[in-house]
Amino acid sequence: MADDWHTLADPDEIPSPAILIYPERIGENIRRMITALGQVDRLRPHIKTHKMAEVVQLQLKAGISKFKCATIAEAEMLAQAGAKDVLLANQPVGPNIDRLLGLGGWFRDVRFSTIADDAEAVGNLAQAAQTAGVTLPIWLDLDVGMGRTGIAPGQAAATLYKLIGQLPGVDPAGLHLYDGHLHEGEPAKRLAKWQKMMKEVRTFRTGLEADGLPVPGVVGGGTPTFPFHAQHTDHECSPGTTLLWDFGYREAFPDLKYENAAVLLTRVISKPSIDCITLDLGHKAVAAENPHPRVQFIGLNDVETVLHSEEHLTLRTAEARRFNVGDCLYGIPRHICPTIALYDRSHVIRGGKLTDQWQVTARARKLTF
Repeated sequence: MADDWHTLADPDEIPSPAILIYPERIGENIRRMITALGQVDRLRPHIKTHKMAEVVQLQLKAGISKFKCATIAEAEMLAQAGAKDVLLANQPVGPNIDRLLGLGGWFRDVRFSTIADDAEAVGNLAQAAQTAGVTLPIWLDLDVGMGRTGIAPGQAAATLYKLIGQLPGVDPAGLHLYDGHLHEGEPAKRLAKWQKMMKEVRTFRTGLEADGLPVPGVVGGGTPTFPFHAQHTDHECSPGTTLLWDFGYREAFPDLKYENAAVLLTRVISKPSIDCITLDLGHKAVAAENPHPRVQFIGLNDVETVLHSEEHLTLRTAEARRFNVGDCLYGIPRHICPTIALYDRSHVIRGGKLTDQWQVTARARKLTF
């Protein structure tokens, strides 16, 4: 593909800062995800990266029918977009229990499920589901080393899974695991750690089945371990960043071949010194949780961050002289997921031209429910 794939024929159509989306590249990433699995039925992509109904519809057209999400708003957006199988991969507590069950009552043709790692939470879900007159599928959330959520494989986890099968109002859907702690850059090292982890998971699953407990399925992995789950298991796979990609994953995992499909448009708004330019790309326009560089600017390699504040990004570069106030720059964020959530809409680019705007619908914490 041409080196100028990202450039706009008429950048004056779009105020900055802005997020640009390239549907043809998203389509190619979807194709590569499906090819990696060999069958579309095993793909349950996470939509927390893009949060857009139109991207979901691109996936639906490719034959993807199952999705994973992190919030009730994302679950509702998925149902509105036409998804029929939605896994909420966050244990719902408090009002979020009734919000999830409310979605199930409203979208009766959608299979909503969720995860759990706590007996009291399972009891609350079961009681609420009984009251609503429904049965909620629950995936046991395993902690396979991430240390964020989940219960470690073992007797306590088996007891909890058995409880899910015993309580009216809930059903065991299988096992859910997220191995985001496996992020070695060298594929062989990442694979070796993944294999050690999976040996424990397989032993645990075999033990459940030997005790007569059904394990209908397993949802496993994020983006870095997607190739391993794809090639060496029968799991449903739930990568998310693969849809849009970013330079953080591109540099960390060169074995993963996906195309950048989201670009930041920014402009020079000041030249504070002979070797500095200031852009309108502050903390509120690009994810700021990582160290610098938080953006890689296409065609600008010699750059040092001087200052990053709410609405400004000041850079020192030997190439400062070639820029005028008002000039455009295009950048790939280090972390695309929280960057997308900073924008209420994306600008859709086809053939260098602005063709549409897509709402980043599920950046909101609440839609209807």
